[in-house]
Amino acid sequence: MAENIKNLCAPIPAELHAQLRQRQEESGQTLGQYMTELITKFYEQEGKTTMKKNQRTVAFQVSTELFDQFKEYLERKGIKQNAFFLDCIRRALKEEIETGA
Repeated sequence: MAENIKNLCAPIPAELHAQLRQRQEESGQTLGQYMTELITKFYEQEGKTTMKKNQRTVAFQVSTELFDQFKEYLERKGIKQNAFFLDCIRRALKEEIETGA
């Protein structure tokens, strides 16, 4: 038995429409398939917490050159980015406690 299908039409900004159509074409899906996937993903994520209650995000920007050097360092050392920064933060806090500075 065929799925019951309904049409949805809504005006959206031209720039967003162009971006949506480009990504839809790149996906190889029909517009209906692509929109169904987008809307389904949206509703699946709705209400889901992206962060744990007892965690926070730390983010900052660096130059491309420094970023590339850092990524190469992590790869050479076999270290994950979050592990590197967690270790740096823990060492700094420990040092402050030990030196009282």
